[in-house]
Amino acid sequence: MKIKIPENYVSELNLYDTQASISFIKKCFEEKLSNSLNLKRVSAPLFVEKSSGLNDDLDGKANPVGFVAPNINKECVIVHSLAKWKRMALHEYGFYEGYGLYTDMNAIRKDESLDNLHSIYVDQWDWEKVINKDDRNLSYLFDIVTKIHVCILQTLDELKKKHPSINVELEKQIQFISCQELVDMYPDLDSKQREQEIVKKYKSVFLYGIGHKLSDGKPHDSRSSDYDDWNLNGDLLYYDDLLDCPIEISSMGIRVDENSLIEQLKLANEEYKKEFKYHQMIIQKQLPYTIGGGIGESRLCMLLMNKAHIGEVQSSIWDDETLKTCKEKGIIIL
Repeated sequence: MKIKIPENYVSELNLYDTQASISFIKKCFEEKLSNSLNLKRVSAPLFVEKSSGLNDDLDGKANPVGFVAPNINKECVIVHSLAKWKRMALHEYGFYEGYGLYTDMNAIRKDESLDNLHSIYVDQWDWEKVINKDDRNLSYLFDIVTKIHVCILQTLDELKKKHPSINVELEKQIQFISCQELVDMYPDLDSKQREQEIVKKYKSVFLYGIGHKLSDGKPHDSRSSDYDDWNLNGDLLYYDDLLDCPIEISSMGIRVDENSLIEQLKLANEEYKKEFKYHQMIIQKQLPYTIGGGIGESRLCMLLMNKAHIGEVQSSIWDDETLKTCKEKGIIIL
């Protein structure tokens, strides 16, 4: 556990206005996102059958919370995210090319290391959109990232009209930088240090190409082998001046096709997954080609309201040291 409280930090909003603004941000951004990307809101599961292969393995190491439902005698797992479920849903619901879905996703990540930005409880907008195979390129990916960025900027503008005391400023121009370019720029730094330097420099950055090994022999970060195409994915990062660090607001990408799935499963030594129904449907070209991602709800609220700790904008469970430190510093944890 690591917690950082900025010196002389005082929230710009009281508790009442904070709660009201959480609701406002979520409603405002959700509307702008769905209109911009042509998305329809749908219901989504809190848990899936373990044997379905639909749960998101994140970095391949996270263990989901599981249970056996006695009335149906099936082993279930609480989702980490809905990265794979969404693609299956687009197929089953009959979505056409150019149209997509989004949902208000809630998850438990019990292995998460707690700090200012990380919680056991995760809430995000999970979205997915059907695309043409010809759209599986960086130009299309960057266009979608730019649209999401504009939605964030517009939401911030609306929030500041309601609360002029908020002094958050986000860089309007996104810098698109590949992980390999980042290695070339900062060869003597590790991946987190590189992120720190590049996001501090440009303020708004989309870092793409996450998963494959780079010229230093290591990937920038781990990614599951079976949803994002590692050549066509990335993280949307903003610099938080209050905490002096980058905040990842979204991880997203164009999803694997039949070829990149087989290649990445082999690289990850996970070829056994090819036997799962979901993976077979991709290999047999039964699922649509899609792009999608997750956008952190609490993190976006935290960034736009200039909060020092994610516990100020969501209810979760925290260790005693975090609660003690925040109370001493006058930070109200929900």
